[in-house]
Amino acid sequence: MLFSSVGFLFRFLPIFMIVYLAVPAKYRNFVLLVGSLVFYGVGEPYFVLLLIGSVLINYGLSRYMFWEPKSPQKNRKLKAKKRRRRALILACVFDLGTLFVFKYWDFVAGNVNGITGNQLLPILSLALPLGISFYTFQMLSYQFDCYRGKVSRQAGLVAYSNYICMFPQLIVGPILRYGEVEDRMAERRIRVRDLENGLKLFAAGLGIKVLMADRISTLWNTIMTAGPGNLHVSVAWMGALAYSFQIYFDFWGYSVMAMGLGKMLGFRIPRNFDDPYTSRSIAEFWRRWHITLGSWFRDYIYIPLGGNRKGDMRTICNLFIVWVLTGFWHGADWNFVLWGLGFFLLISLEKKTYGKWMERSGVLGHIYTLLIIPVTWVIFAISDMSQLAAYLGNMVGIYAGRVMVGTEQFIRYLKDYGILLIVCVIFITPFPKKWYHRFKDRWFMVLFLFAIFWWSVYEIVVGSNNPFLYFRF
Repeated sequence: MLFSSVGFLFRFLPIFMIVYLAVPAKYRNFVLLVGSLVFYGVGEPYFVLLLIGSVLINYGLSRYMFWEPKSPQKNRKLKAKKRRRRALILACVFDLGTLFVFKYWDFVAGNVNGITGNQLLPILSLALPLGISFYTFQMLSYQFDCYRGKVSRQAGLVAYSNYICMFPQLIVGPILRYGEVEDRMAERRIRVRDLENGLKLFAAGLGIKVLMADRISTLWNTIMTAGPGNLHVSVAWMGALAYSFQIYFDFWGYSVMAMGLGKMLGFRIPRNFDDPYTSRSIAEFWRRWHITLGSWFRDYIYIPLGGNRKGDMRTICNLFIVWVLTGFWHGADWNFVLWGLGFFLLISLEKKTYGKWMERSGVLGHIYTLLIIPVTWVIFAISDMSQLAAYLGNMVGIYAGRVMVGTEQFIRYLKDYGILLIVCVIFITPFPKKWYHRFKDRWFMVLFLFAIFWWSVYEIVVGSNNPFLYFRF
């Protein structure tokens, strides 16, 4: 079920909130769990069973970590440590194995079969369960934190299930840590003020998604339909900017909606973006983009590998591992690996050469980032390697043949999308967010958000909105 759908806005959410607010506080966790499973099950009627099974298995393994035999034993601490390690290994094998089968098996099988020239491995053609990359990482973070002793007490089954399945963040994140919601799982108050602020955030996020991301996506799709290799350099860069805006406003809009829904439910869902396009280096960009995913890889992969504490070569090696995994996490295709390797090379160069100078240089750092990031998004967006090479060639003025989409089309696109592009440029700056927080309680902001909500609903009803880009990752 999409947040930006009539079914969610006018059926699921009103009915759920009425029941959620009407029941006594001690039953709200149960209502939240049932509602979240219904939310997921409407769109994934079979894969909801996979989600439930994964939750139960992971919960059982976490219980095993905390289990203490009543009978006295020799070497109790040593045996407890071995038990925790065994449970962690089993959880990693199950969670990553499930993710591999559904998301990566066909990619590996296709490449093995292509290299050998034989059908050594079967192609399963399994559908990708919605949100599996997100909830798998959330399950793993809980297991790692239990193993390290960062979870002070074992969560109850309903609380743990809500931590994984809570519908505002289930399918596209943010990736929560249990410590961020542990206290609220036990006790939370929902004030009228929270409901009001949550609705405002939700309306703002819906507008960002439907009125900006979905509308600018038509420019990117139009340019891609014309075919990479036939684009004038100006058109190629316009398309790259359009996709850069689309993916940001799509994911940012979802995250803002998730934060708003969290407030309405009595939780604080962390922000996932911090004005990333205002960064002055690629490393700073990634610190501001998809913050919870970056912190997950930092805390559970990069730092355990040694981080930057074991010399330059080890640091580079650790960065390589993290960025290959980051790229592969986003999708089972070579363009995602190439995208991750591109970030690895750029961030490695920045660490050892010009990075600190760029972050101090102001204007030059911004220009550098704004030139590089659209190129990385083109790599991210185009999975066909021949089309990707052709598009990147167009961006530097290399053409495979006669230019079919030239300056005349560029001017036409500019007339059609110029105002929207200007709005997008304004909204990648911090100013709209500052204006929102400054005036969110004023009557004109409430009226503006009310209008944004119903305009978004109109666009949804006439069928001009698209699924969230990150659903496929």
